[in-house]
Amino acid sequence: MARVLITGSSDGIGLMTGRLLQREGHEVTFHARNEERAADLRGAVPGGAATVVVGDLASLEQTRSLAEQANRIGCHDAVIHNAGIGFHRPARETSEDGHELTFAVNVLAAYVLTALVDRPGRLVYLSSGMHRGGTPSLDDVEWTKRRWNGAQAYSDTKLFDVVLAFAIARRWPDVLSNAVEPGWVATKMGGPSAPDDMEAAPVTQCWLAVSDEAQAKATGGYWYHQVRRDAHAATSDPRLGDHLIDCCASLSGVPLPG
Repeated sequence: MARVLITGSSDGIGLMTGRLLQREGHEVTFHARNEERAADLRGAVPGGAATVVVGDLASLEQTRSLAEQANRIGCHDAVIHNAGIGFHRPARETSEDGHELTFAVNVLAAYVLTALVDRPGRLVYLSSGMHRGGTPSLDDVEWTKRRWNGAQAYSDTKLFDVVLAFAIARRWPDVLSNAVEPGWVATKMGGPSAPDDMEAAPVTQCWLAVSDEAQAKATGGYWYHQVRRDAHAATSDPRLGDHLIDCCASLSGVPLPG
């Protein structure tokens, strides 16, 4: 049995992932943005006895608290960085710390949790096929110079999630670190007309988090439905990975151990 932390798991693919892992006999630490969503989450999990950590990933202070809560539970065998916000934002918004909101939640929070949660054996970062349209530049991650484009901002962050996964794989060879494209499915983010198989959406991240199959013990890979795929060419550039980590460390004030 493995213990797995899943961010953004009060609904959607994250909740499906947690339920699937529970059915397989694993111990799951769920995550909700606030206490109200945590209460709803406990009601949605069979038995109502879900282990839940609470914190808004748009807040660096709450993200640090979330990491502390997770560490008090004990060491997790895997962390699935599932949480994210989508591209349907007509204007640039900022977090309580003043960072562009999409980057703050989708990238910066994932970095902070990677740095602060006791190091697991496996890390899985949720990306998207839209990462291939991302801009591999850190010159304006906060969108203070460019004209706002919500879809582009989302694509950029999903690209950076893959860059982060690969950078961690290089820096921490004792940790299996991978990125997953769950497919375009009919969640609140994906919309009702999304064409991909909803039932398949949580399978690959669960497999990478807990499976003893040889393929699942890979690192530095980009996966779609348990098949390794090529990612954006920039994700293999170690300089971009190093620069992203430096950028996130500077913006958050949290250094990456090791």
